[in-house]
Amino acid sequence: MPNIEQLNAFVAAAETGSFSAAARRLKKAQSAISNAVINLEIESGVELFDRSTRSPKLTVEGESLLKSAYAVLESHNEFVHKARSINLGEESALCVAIEQNLFTQAMVKLLVKFELAFPHIELELLDPGVNDVAELIRTGRADMGIMLEQENYPQGFKFRGIGHSRRMPVCSRNHPLAQLEQVDHSDLRQYRQLIPKSLNPEDTSHNAHILSPKVWYAESPFVIAELLCAGLGWASLHESVVQEELESGDLIVLKRVYQQDASLQGIDVVWTEKKAIGPAGQWLLNHLFQLNIH
Repeated sequence: MPNIEQLNAFVAAAETGSFSAAARRLKKAQSAISNAVINLEIESGVELFDRSTRSPKLTVEGESLLKSAYAVLESHNEFVHKARSINLGEESALCVAIEQNLFTQAMVKLLVKFELAFPHIELELLDPGVNDVAELIRTGRADMGIMLEQENYPQGFKFRGIGHSRRMPVCSRNHPLAQLEQVDHSDLRQYRQLIPKSLNPEDTSHNAHILSPKVWYAESPFVIAELLCAGLGWASLHESVVQEELESGDLIVLKRVYQQDASLQGIDVVWTEKKAIGPAGQWLLNHLFQLNIH
């Protein structure tokens, strides 16, 4: 079986175009590079270089195997870096649950920095519906989460505010409510209301938002936004969910009598003291604390 030194010599010679240049790159004697490539050819039974010219040139078979050599070396480097991370006490994987209403460009930029700092950690992102983040953390499915604030969290939970989200009543531009200069509760009660609802059957928090006797429910606020664009009712949704539809004019914000058009709701980072957070998770928490989402 070819070893890593042989593959490194093969790749270096192919990339530099000569055994002497490969030797300089790898800081080895030229004879060591030549012997490594020769042994690789013997073990593989394939002639990798055409040596009939002044400079060795890859054969057709050599060009084909070069791709495989790259793949093996990349896997080897990944193994080495991951083993080093484990020895340093870094977790090998991290799971973060982000409520569907709240995934923003600020978080995307933060994850880009996270990837640079911890390139070998396996990251899993979950996008649960309203009020489902806490359950994922409680059961240990997620290590940490980002969710709309709650008045009370389960025992053992820790949380910290990182900003606010604007929630506003919206409907299609062609909906009857859109034709009114202002709407009050009696107007809203005349039409179907679409409400985000948790998958947890024991969660009844959605009941506090019901204004209309005609109600449809959906776990995903993005599904609700699509239904609104089709004229199937009105809903109170977060700005991050409907921003594109508002900019395109497919949805409009309803102006309410005696109330602000939008209400603010806090955003929390949550985790639990029952589950240890490693260096990568702590790095992510610390950087989440520095966000100021509006």
